[in-house]
Amino acid sequence: MKNLVMKFGGTSVGSVQALTQAANIVKDQAAHWDGVVVVVSAMSGVTNTLLQCAQAATRGDEDTYTRLISELRFKHLKVLDSLITNPSKGSDLTGMIEQHINELTAICSSVHVLGEITPRGLDTISSLGERMNARIFSALLNQCGVSSQPMNATQLIVTDSNFQNAHPLMEATRTKVQQNLVPLLEKGIVAVVTGFISANEEGITTTLGRGGSDYTSSILGDALDADEVWTWTDVDGVMSADPRIVPSARVIPELSFSEVGELAYFGAKVLHPKTIRPIIERNIPLWVKNTFNPSHPGTRISQNPSSAPGKVTAITTIRDLSMITVAGRGMLGVPGIAARTFSAVARQGTSVLMISQSSSEQSICFVIPTENSPEVIRSLEEEMALELMRKDIDRIWAQDNMVILTVIGAGMRETPGVSARVFGALGRSQINVIAIAQGSSEYSISMVVSAEDADHAIQQIHREVIENEKGSES
Repeated sequence: MKNLVMKFGGTSVGSVQALTQAANIVKDQAAHWDGVVVVVSAMSGVTNTLLQCAQAATRGDEDTYTRLISELRFKHLKVLDSLITNPSKGSDLTGMIEQHINELTAICSSVHVLGEITPRGLDTISSLGERMNARIFSALLNQCGVSSQPMNATQLIVTDSNFQNAHPLMEATRTKVQQNLVPLLEKGIVAVVTGFISANEEGITTTLGRGGSDYTSSILGDALDADEVWTWTDVDGVMSADPRIVPSARVIPELSFSEVGELAYFGAKVLHPKTIRPIIERNIPLWVKNTFNPSHPGTRISQNPSSAPGKVTAITTIRDLSMITVAGRGMLGVPGIAARTFSAVARQGTSVLMISQSSSEQSICFVIPTENSPEVIRSLEEEMALELMRKDIDRIWAQDNMVILTVIGAGMRETPGVSARVFGALGRSQINVIAIAQGSSEYSISMVVSAEDADHAIQQIHREVIENEKGSES
């Protein structure tokens, strides 16, 4: 069978108009594929509201969680009333929504009494948005003449018991998919699957963490050996830069899996790096498309795109960072300083986003989120107390208001002159680069600049490097 997995994000299924548009897309594609699986997120804003309910209940704020629950009920019933014309089906769906709302109310009441909630409880609460929306969207497809059936992903995706950020067990998942999903597709039924949700081996609900619905689509794509996976969102594809900063930013027609992984890691709000791992292993092409402009081809992501190597493809940033520096002449040739430095950071549970070390070994600098800076400095000073007392290490300090700016492109390391063009653009604009790092992956060059220079730096690199390359190609 020729199978397609399509995922619709929150904004793509977040209103009557969006749901109608998404249903039209599914109807159109169902005529061209043997099997279609649709993964749906909760309506935009719903998951955040569900978590706010849990937080309010934990604080003992009954008025707030009661108000939020009422808002959720109203939102879903209003959409249902506008979309579903069959009175009997509308009544069934209304009962389903009330059942889930009652479940939410009962959990929040229990949390209110206990004053705390477990990760398992949070997974149960945060899964309710997808459960409601999958049923509504499947009913809409049936109303549009597309044979459809909703499926809870707890019947398909098996994970470990790491609640809030579960890891899929692919062999068990593949077995479940073959048993429960494939028979539907063989009958020509479009399966509408809840994104973000899964279950452990005991059948207890888990969730897949950040990027969960994208992850669901790639896991199902892997388990089905799907021909393609499409992610529908509210932009035309992956952009060369943030269009709010660079109005001339354009859609990138093709990207490699490695490039999009770098983009995601370095701050682009496209796909979380883990979401593409299953389809990379199966070499299944992934498309990013716009629900509200479906005629646009979007961005195709694959193992070996036809784009020329050596080109700078995109620029992205991570903001609200601090650069920590450990420096001292006494560090020269002393083994273990770097290991102890990063052990001290790890004890605080802080992720290091970028590292730069001078060849003289007299300084190590690395970049972390600013919110973690005070604890990391304290941990380093405790770890290096003896070296600080001896003056082997002169100083440990933080520079705040830093931004990592990363330029990304296939095979940049093997192409002469790329770094020169990037840093030349910054130099001509009098932008100071504070630190630099290039990984051996050959797909990115990262640099640290001050927050006040970041937007100007992005604009200059885009204009002088990316746009010039595009101009020379044409």
